[in-house]
Amino acid sequence: MRKQLWKDRKKCYTKSIIANKFRIYFMENTIEPRLDGTRDMFPEDHKYLTFLKKVFRHEFRKNGFRRISTPFMEETSLLRKIYPENSNKYGLYHFQNSEDIDVSLLPSATVGIMRAYVENEVFEELQPVYYYYMERCFRQSRARKEQYVIWGEIIGESDPIIDAQNIYMIHTAMQKIGLGEWLKVRINSYGAQKEMDKYYEELESFFENKVGVMSPETAEAYKTNKLAPFFSEDEDDRILAGSAPSIIKFLKKDSKKHHETFKMYLDDLWIEYVEDHTLFFSEGFYTNSIWQIDDSEWTVIATGGRYNTLATLIGSPKPYPAAGFSLDIGHIIDDLKSRHVSIKNKDQIDLYFVQLWDEAKRVVFPLSLEARAKGINTMASLGTPSIKEQMLKAQRIGSTYVVLVGLMEARNGIFQVRNIPAGTQEEVKKEDLIDYIIDKIGEDKLDFYEPSRDLQQNEAPKEVE
Repeated sequence: MRKQLWKDRKKCYTKSIIANKFRIYFMENTIEPRLDGTRDMFPEDHKYLTFLKKVFRHEFRKNGFRRISTPFMEETSLLRKIYPENSNKYGLYHFQNSEDIDVSLLPSATVGIMRAYVENEVFEELQPVYYYYMERCFRQSRARKEQYVIWGEIIGESDPIIDAQNIYMIHTAMQKIGLGEWLKVRINSYGAQKEMDKYYEELESFFENKVGVMSPETAEAYKTNKLAPFFSEDEDDRILAGSAPSIIKFLKKDSKKHHETFKMYLDDLWIEYVEDHTLFFSEGFYTNSIWQIDDSEWTVIATGGRYNTLATLIGSPKPYPAAGFSLDIGHIIDDLKSRHVSIKNKDQIDLYFVQLWDEAKRVVFPLSLEARAKGINTMASLGTPSIKEQMLKAQRIGSTYVVLVGLMEARNGIFQVRNIPAGTQEEVKKEDLIDYIIDKIGEDKLDFYEPSRDLQQNEAPKEVE
């Protein structure tokens, strides 16, 4: 009778669990969804992100760049000098802070870096200065409203070899990660401001009787921006822009020389490119050379150019020549994934502890810390999941050896050590475990890296009397 009562209770308990799971499954999810145009970066994505940061950081360091970070926010009044509200829909994310100042999230790093350069009088140092920046930017008007971007900025030099160097550096890095052969480089020029003004007049004359065939959105934008047809995604607008005159014929002596010298350096570096007179950018601060790198699907991977008058546009009494570029890391990650390129897992786990019950945890935790101190890449499951769940996690992260410690093993000091790739298992005494693992993986696989060793103690500077 007791046996039957136990069976009935077990059946009732099982039905209760199933009913609760069923109820939870069909409960309405009231969590607000991720904003359109933003992206959740999970660990698998971060493997690519970390890898790309390493690749480009290496290229930057070889070419003399140093990292800079500026605030994610700037006063909206500063950004409006470059992104005017009434001429283009730049989509700044702006709001009033607690001090009643209108601030905006940065749509790009360029303005913030130039502001920092002028405000901190970096122009008094040896020129040019090379900066790189790895952060996010925000713009409502783009499909990707939040972008992971890498920027490079060189301020204090007007030589066109700088522009060619920037393209070469990106091209080299992309070749190293297996994407170089699919790249397409397009170039154009803005010339100087007076030449651009002449070009605007020519465009106005050219488009005068063609506004009616533009798409409604482009026709509206054209009222305040004569370059609007060049930015349109509409096929007919693109055809119309392709038939427009080129700015190159409006370039005067200095601008023409800059453009020809820029191309000469690209030729010297064996960089294939196409001159595209329809290539322009929505930001209005560019001068002379501009360029864009697309992948095989014509997705924009990188854009760059020169902006010698940006400093004066944001309020500096003096101009400072500058050239820079930005890389869309999200698109590069997508390209790598679409070509089935994976990243080696450098966080190889050699030893994984599986435990059951509190007494086992008290044995496993200090032992795992000792194993790490001896250079073994070690992880321990310290929560309360089942043995099955812990084993699945050990397999998922690719651990070579798994040590199973239950109540009996914790008390008698004899552990079950499983070699996952070989499918074998041995008993090993607790006091012999670490030496056993080191012998199996080899001393050359031990990891003693410690970032704090990069620190060095310097003597304090002597006070000047």
